[in-house]
Amino acid sequence: MAKYKLEYLWLDGYEPVANIRGKTTIKEFAKFPKLEELPWWNFDGSSTRQAEGKTSDCMLKPVAVYPDTTKKNGALVMCEVYMPDKKTPHPSNARATILDDPGAWFGFEQEYFLYKDGAPLGFPCGGGFPPPQGEYYTAVGYKNVGCIAREIVDTHLDLCLDAGINHEGINSEVAKGQWEFQIFGKGSKNAADQMWVARYLMMRLCEKYGVDVNWHCKPLGKDVDWNGSGMHTNFSTEYMREVGGQEYFEALMAAFDKYKNEHISVYGPDNHLRLTGLHETQSIDKFNFGVGNRGASVRLPQTFIPSGYRGYLEDRRPNSQGDPYKIAGRILQTIATVPTAKKAKK
Repeated sequence: MAKYKLEYLWLDGYEPVANIRGKTTIKEFAKFPKLEELPWWNFDGSSTRQAEGKTSDCMLKPVAVYPDTTKKNGALVMCEVYMPDKKTPHPSNARATILDDPGAWFGFEQEYFLYKDGAPLGFPCGGGFPPPQGEYYTAVGYKNVGCIAREIVDTHLDLCLDAGINHEGINSEVAKGQWEFQIFGKGSKNAADQMWVARYLMMRLCEKYGVDVNWHCKPLGKDVDWNGSGMHTNFSTEYMREVGGQEYFEALMAAFDKYKNEHISVYGPDNHLRLTGLHETQSIDKFNFGVGNRGASVRLPQTFIPSGYRGYLEDRRPNSQGDPYKIAGRILQTIATVPTAKKAKK
């Protein structure tokens, strides 16, 4: 039997953006534990805005486990929060209530800024701005990306891959100090679990560099000519990939237009600062779609129409602080309102 360091992770009760929390317990196992072997645990909900002090216990239900190669016999345990009865999901537990479908595939493109001393990496000390946007996207060289950002993002990539997270790539982004990583998963809960753990690994990694991760969608403000951060969400269902068709696609986009306000309500706070119609966005109160159009609400890849209106779509409205559970759940909720063609009877 070996002693394993289990770091239990959960989302707290802060609004409008939950923080990810973690604490470690030591348990003995013969080998790396399976999910069903992991026990429930409790925490002080009065310190996370999830309970009052007089009844402060909240319960952690493990829902996913990943190796943590930064520690000997380490594991990262993603959890849902429950009430003390272990039956009732806590009101802050969005994961427990969303639609899920293993045939639904999600790819999240997480943009963020790396901040040090109150400003993005590479911004002048004492205020002001670096040269304007243009050369920073997918850039190389000290003048564009500095001397520690690439080490951070490459290390984060390795940590995610070691953990079994489907990390699919990285790149520097349009603004200086801004980066992106991509996470893919099958099923809304699985994909969002991986994104939250990837966010956690990034924030924990940055501690040793004295750097913060700024997830806000428009940290530099809306009145400057600098891009904001999104979490563009690529999605498809089995029906979209295998059947599709123009009629279904048009009905799907009509539903996305009909429920645009419901989508915006869970696509992250302060999105009005980012979705202005500028800097590769559509206005927050409008909905449109287009092939290769990065100024659209939903972008169609070049292959979508030639493939018979089959494949994935990219919703560009979710922002960088959005909760991937709520985003994926809302997308599936809208898709569920669109009828699919019934299979012909033999």
